[in-house]
Amino acid sequence: MRTAYQYKLKPNSYQIATIEMWLELLRRQYNYRLGERFSWWSENRCPVNACPLVMPIPQLRDNPDYYSQKRDLVNTKDKFPSYKLIHSQVLQDCIKRVKLTFDRWLKADKNGQKLGKPRFKGKGRYRSFTYPQIKLDCIEENQINLPKIGKVKLIQHRPIPEGFIIKTVTISRKADGYYVTLSLEDKSVPALITEVKPTLKNTLGIDMGLKEFLVTSEGESVPIPQYYRKSQQRLKTLHKRLSRKKKGSKRWLKAVKAVAKQHKKVADKRKDFHFKTANQLLLKAEVIAHENLNIKGQALTRLSKSINDAGWGQFLSILNVKAENAGQKTIAVNPKNTSQDCSNCGEKVDKELNIRTHSCPHCGIVIDRDWNAAINIKNRAAGHSVLKARGARCNGRATKREAHTIAPA
Repeated sequence: MRTAYQYKLKPNSYQIATIEMWLELLRRQYNYRLGERFSWWSENRCPVNACPLVMPIPQLRDNPDYYSQKRDLVNTKDKFPSYKLIHSQVLQDCIKRVKLTFDRWLKADKNGQKLGKPRFKGKGRYRSFTYPQIKLDCIEENQINLPKIGKVKLIQHRPIPEGFIIKTVTISRKADGYYVTLSLEDKSVPALITEVKPTLKNTLGIDMGLKEFLVTSEGESVPIPQYYRKSQQRLKTLHKRLSRKKKGSKRWLKAVKAVAKQHKKVADKRKDFHFKTANQLLLKAEVIAHENLNIKGQALTRLSKSINDAGWGQFLSILNVKAENAGQKTIAVNPKNTSQDCSNCGEKVDKELNIRTHSCPHCGIVIDRDWNAAINIKNRAAGHSVLKARGARCNGRATKREAHTIAPA
């Protein structure tokens, strides 16, 4: 089993200077190695028989792959002695990052999609480095012993689980200081294989929205917190102070840091809300069904601010990871007509987005629009379709149901 714990570091002034120097040198090395790959790719990307005859054929060079660039680090240390101050494995990990980002651009992922062209890192944009290996006893009380940096004080707000060993250590710089992320592994705990089959009893459908963060198929709703919109006035004040400072001055850098801290505070609140909501949902059912939303496409519409503030993508990612760790399952279903189809009789009832109540003229049911969608999502995940036959229609009196709210965590 693999997991990760993150703690905040409290380095002294000398250790801060060392970390900042490493990050700057690693940024330059990253850009140089990425430039090598771009240069080779631009000169050798087309076959010889496809080159135009009016241009000379360039001399073919060896492909600067991961191993050749890693061997060339010896020459880098001879020309620039300052790189000798960096731990050798940390420097090699920088080459590995170049390889990964370049391969993700040229090769398609499992869904057949390619990522964008990698960009060079500007000043201050290289924010972390990794120790691929470290001693098992590197943590002593409230300190962690980092090679070539020394013992750095950390706030260990929770102990490392018994039996887990530290595989890698990543030091990252954020707006409010420095953090260490420990990648932990316990081989005695097998990875849980999710073989849960969705049924109507063990499945819970959720409908993501902007009026409510989500509504479950049981009629419960989670209010949307809107952390970014609530902090807009504070951000407006900080941006106004920033605009009055001379760019590049010490006061300007201080104002930039204040804006970054406020954004990080909003992101931390949102992430905490997502974790707590995911925990509540996984306690209710073994299988969680949700819509397979095109979040990136929806974030380009006029609702982009509200969608990004809700953080649907981050929440679904957290929900999926926590479900796998708990031996549970998440299912993404086709979102087509989940709000239009009647969850009681299956007939399609067209309605505009501003109509928040589903009222079916065929069976007479009156239900909240999002609740109706959540029930349809649950039925699709369980493979249960509502019959459209005449005998399946409800001929009784119209029923009206309203969703009740889950108390915020």
